[in-house]
Amino acid sequence: MMNIRRGEISDSEVSDINVRDAVHVEGIMAQASDKGSESEGAFGIMNRFSRFSEDMKVLLLDKVYVVNVLGYIAYNFVIGAYSYWGPKAGYNIYHMSDADLLFGGITIVCGIFGTLSGGLILDYMGSSISNAFKLLSGVTFLGAIFCFSAFCFRSLYGFIPLFSVGELLVFATQAPVNYVCLHCVKPSMRPLAMAMSTVSIHIFGDVPSSPLVGVLQDYVNNWRETALILTSILFIAAGIWLIGIFLKSVDKFNEGDENEVSTVEKANMKPLLGGNRNEMIDDPGEA
Repeated sequence: MMNIRRGEISDSEVSDINVRDAVHVEGIMAQASDKGSESEGAFGIMNRFSRFSEDMKVLLLDKVYVVNVLGYIAYNFVIGAYSYWGPKAGYNIYHMSDADLLFGGITIVCGIFGTLSGGLILDYMGSSISNAFKLLSGVTFLGAIFCFSAFCFRSLYGFIPLFSVGELLVFATQAPVNYVCLHCVKPSMRPLAMAMSTVSIHIFGDVPSSPLVGVLQDYVNNWRETALILTSILFIAAGIWLIGIFLKSVDKFNEGDENEVSTVEKANMKPLLGGNRNEMIDDPGEA
């Protein structure tokens, strides 16, 4: 009996040792798995950053895209300053009693009809990058002439119609500028192209324009001169977009996406919920 009990104790001790060893091994494997997941996460971040850098390099080397965004920045510089300083300039130059309402009304009406007109005109001309640049340059140049002439008038009744026509023409740029942004890059680059365009026109356009125009006004102390200097930047925008007409451009809107995943790769992808794909197919009732 004593021998049997000693044997039983010995077996239980061996079993306990095996259990402890198994737990220890599982702990080591869990730590290794955690380290592996951390390294995979760091590698994934580096991979995404590398892809972002490569995409940014592609955008910055695309002359059509860069010219389009540069013109858009100059254009937005003026529009941003108009929206901030326009009512104050109108009040000081023409002694408007309701300058905010007048400028706001002109901007809303001309913005709606100008944007729609720009899209319709581009469709009528034939949607292409070259025609879009022609429209951008033409309407911006004409709009700059009307807005510049409006601030030259000393009468409010001469200012309002000229400035309204100028804003109508200037807002016609919205459709063609976005057309170029979407059609000059590959489909996989469109989200980044639009995002960088939006960020650029704000960081370099309407955000610094208001304080810079304020500094200019403090220096010249004449709202008419300040408004004329600001409006003249629209001629620069028109000139930049004019360059785009002569650039070699390729419409990549319908170009195949090189990063598209093939059907074979999709078939070999691991399910999101884990497990073996074949096991899930063989045993659909298991959940």
